[in-house]
Amino acid sequence: MAERAADAGRATRALLIEDDPNIVDLIRSNLSVRGFDTVVSPDGERALQLLETEAPDIVLLDLTLPAVDGFALCRELRERSSVGIIVVSARGGERDKVTALNMGADDYLTKPFSIEELLARIMATLRRTRAQSAPAPAPQRITAGELTIDLGAQLVTRGGEPVHLTPTEFALLRELATNRGKLLTHAHLLRRVWGPGYATETEYVRVYVRRLRAKLEMSDAAPLIVTQPRFGYSFVAERGEPLPPGGADR
Repeated sequence: MAERAADAGRATRALLIEDDPNIVDLIRSNLSVRGFDTVVSPDGERALQLLETEAPDIVLLDLTLPAVDGFALCRELRERSSVGIIVVSARGGERDKVTALNMGADDYLTKPFSIEELLARIMATLRRTRAQSAPAPAPQRITAGELTIDLGAQLVTRGGEPVHLTPTEFALLRELATNRGKLLTHAHLLRRVWGPGYATETEYVRVYVRRLRAKLEMSDAAPLIVTQPRFGYSFVAERGEPLPPGGADR
């Protein structure tokens, strides 16, 4: 699996997967003046090579590329690395956005876009992905059934076996689990996990809750994440505490 480089002294590196030279020039020049090092791939095969050799901190992915399905490439990037992935695409349909999130994207930006919005989303994604390597002030473990969440080690296990979560998945789980038994609104989760400016992106929360359930919950066990329809979610209360109203929307 490709991992981000540990050299804190180097510039933040972006992998731009885009075949339109005008967009490449626009993004690369704006990132450059802000201190980013940008490597570019116009196709999927080269992109996977650069993921391994360049260890980027962020990936900007166009879905419409020659000879490759952008969704499949997104899934393969995610399978190989926990790097932050922002899809930047002219395909603005809700179905495309949901599919990209299901494939492992952290964010989705529709063309045309303002460079200010792109930069804001890059910085928000970097805050989430880099938080995974930041030490917690005091190690804390949260246990629910066979699931153990070690906040200090940034490690999740189920039945003693490690569960791989992306930085965004872990950030969402941490927010839910550290507030266990409390009903958290979509707006709260979006603000805390994705950051300011995401208040209307409720589909992000729905998709990532589904991803967490698929990785953490057993089909024959009680749900770990409880749903209050049209309002929000809560992590299962500790034994002896009342559950909030709602249920699991599997």
